[in-house]
Formats: sequence, C-alpha cells, structure tokens
Amino acid sequence: MESSMAFVDIPLQRTGDARRTTGGRLIRTMGLMTIALVAPSRAPAQNIDTLRLTDVVAMARHANPALIAARLRADAAAERIPQAGAWADPQLSFGLRNRPIDDFGTDQAMTMNTVQLTQRFPWPGTLGFAQERARQLADASRLDAEEAEVALIARARAVYYQLAFVDRAIDVMNRTRGLLRDFFQVSQARYSVGEGLQQDVLQAQVAIAGMTEDITVMEQDRVAMAARLNALLGRPATGPVGALELPSPDDSLPTAQALMDTAAERRPALRAAAARARAAEAGYRAARRRLYPDVIVTLGYAERPQFDDFVSFMIGFSIPLWAGSRQLPLRREMRAMQAMEEARALDLYNETFARLAELRAQAVRARNLSQLYATSILPQARAAVDAALSAYRVGRLEYTTLVQNEMTVNRYEIEVVRLAAEYQQAVAQIDALLGITPGGE
Repeated sequence: MESSMAFVDIPLQRTGDARRTTGGRLIRTMGLMTIALVAPSRAPAQNIDTLRLTDVVAMARHANPALIAARLRADAAAERIPQAGAWADPQLSFGLRNRPIDDFGTDQAMTMNTVQLTQRFPWPGTLGFAQERARQLADASRLDAEEAEVALIARARAVYYQLAFVDRAIDVMNRTRGLLRDFFQVSQARYSVGEGLQQDVLQAQVAIAGMTEDITVMEQDRVAMAARLNALLGRPATGPVGALELPSPDDSLPTAQALMDTAAERRPALRAAAARARAAEAGYRAARRRLYPDVIVTLGYAERPQFDDFVSFMIGFSIPLWAGSRQLPLRREMRAMQAMEEARALDLYNETFARLAELRAQAVRARNLSQLYATSILPQARAAVDAALSAYRVGRLEYTTLVQNEMTVNRYEIEVVRLAAEYQQAVAQIDALLGITPGGE
C-alpha cells in the first residue's frame, strides 16, 4: 500500500512576471486535472481473489484444534454407552477350608479346597435406563461437536468478510487520497498564478495526511484480523492471507417463520438440549430403581481329598439400609436435573428464535441501505464532486467544500462495502443457527 506523501514548498510572494509566465501553464494543468478526475479514476480496483470462502470452510473443518477437541469429546462420550449397561465384574475366589493349625497338611472329613464364583445382578431396568442415559448424553456430545463446527465456520466467515471489507476500504481510501493529491496540484497551480489561496494548499496537505493516517490504521487492523483468521484455520498467526471475496447482498433471505421452523428442526444445539432432557429422564427412571435390592448369586465347588466333593449355591440381596442418604437423594437429584434440562432447552429455543429475528432484521437493513447508497446516494455524491471541481476551477467555490464533497463520496463508498460485509456476516450467523454451512449438507 502506498503510504508516502510529498509536500511542496509554496512561495509566499508572487510577482506579476510569475503570473504572466505561468498563465498558460495553469490552463494546461487545469486540462490535465480535468482528464485525471473523470469517472475512470473512481473505478474500483480489481482484486484477484486468492483465498476463497470454500477453502476457508474446508480448512476450519479439518484443522481447528477446538473443533478437533469437540469431536474427540463426542468419541469419548460414545465409549461410555457400553460401560453404563455392563454388569459388575464377577468375583472368582479360591480357598483352603478347615485345615488344622497344628498339622496343616492333614486331610480330615471337613478339609476342602474351594472355588467360588459370585455375580451381582442389578434390579431389572436399572442398567437399561443407565445405558439409555449414556446414549442420549453421547448423542448430545455429538450434536455439540456439530454445533461447535457451525459456530466455528460462522466465526471464520465473519472474520473473512471483515477482512474483505478492510481490503476494499483501503482501496477506496487509496483512490480518495489520489484524488486529494490531484486537488492539491490544482490548488497549488491556482495559488502559483495568484488565483488561489495558500490556505487551500495547506488544507489539501492536511486532507492527504489525514487520509494516510486512516489507511495506516486500516492496514494494521488487517494484520490483526488476518492473525485471527489464521488462528481459526489452525495456521500460524503470521501466515499470509491473500485477497478475499465479498459478494453483494441478495434477496434470498427466507421469511422469519421459515427460518425458525428450519432452526427447530436442524440446529444441533437445540437437538442436543432435547437429548440432554431425555438423558435426564432416563437417569431419573434409573435412580428410582436404585431403591430396589440387587441380587447376588454365588456358585461354589469344594474338593475334599479323601471324601466326596461338595457343590453349593447361594442367593442374596442388597439391603438399601441407607436409602435416606443415598438412593432417595439421588432420585431427587435426577428429578431436578430433568427439570433443569427441560428449562434450558426451552430457553435455548426462545433465544434461538429471538436471535434469528434480530439477525434477519440486521441483514435486511444492510441489504436495503447498501442498495440505496449504490443506486441513489453515491451517484449524486459523485456528481456533486464533479460540479464542485468545475466551480472551484473558476473560483466560484471554496476549496473546503470541494474536499468535503469528496470525503462524502469516500464515506459512502466505504459504507457500501461495510454494509455488504455486515450482510454476509449476518447471513453466516443465521446459517449457524440453522445448522448449515457453505458446501455442507
């Protein structure tokens, strides 16, 4: 980006000879300035888009560390499903029974070598509901990973379009600075022949310096936003980011009700909230069965070296003696968690619909204003600059007014691209709430 400025020393005194010798030169200079300030000088710079949005989405999906962590969290949750439904491990024990202390190796009638196998069986339905709870939580974790993906892509798109706006704003300001330099040359030429004021020349220099300051700020903003985009893509912060795409706003926005219907059906966060509510219900039903006793079955075999062998079978039950401090509080806890998850799901539904309405209004506003500026205000502002330049050349307009008119054009040109970026950012957030991404299913 061009950032240097040249200032010309202005003589404080003019003689009649100087006026005569520079009169013809002024006419030629005015002609050249007229040619330089016609419409082609306002044509936007042609950027070659080297980083496309589809590439940004693909890189974010495959390289963002936070998204990878969310997917691994979902994988871990899926592994808890079989654990929740599995029985407790059986216990296998061996023993030497009824051995005399004084003569350990003596075999008597009750001396035996035993082996026992014990298995604990929970009350029917306890493990089934526990496994259903784990299954619903795993489904919620998977949907959380999907929500993290669409949210990440929305953030990447927002930064991408902000970067695209900054690039185009810098182009606009560079063109404006070029025109201000042309105005500076016109004011200098008029001053040198005694038809202009030194104040005009100084104001021209100040205007150029102010535009250079704005360009410098925008260039550093681009550096910061490029680092943010690289971080979202899992790349080094200082990696290069080329020119970017910035489509114009279109009329493809669905109605607010259609957006809400789609979000209710597709948004991963809403589906995850519903899965958590179902998981809490299954947890409550499992907690109710914790009050019932578990069944403990034991099978045994006893080998007697000099007599017949024995077999044994035992059945027992756990006694919920401390139910008041264990099983019953667990039941109340799961009931409260179920009510909490249902309330959170309802709040998320309401927040989603409110946010969709807000974002759609923001997008419509940006689209309508962008069209208004591009088709009505900007052409009139440019015509005002042309008229002001013609009036200034013949001394019928102050230089300040000419600069103000050009800065008005600069402001609206930047506003047009800012609104285009704002529209695309709003659409990106709407897509995230709908659970869809560019190029996704």
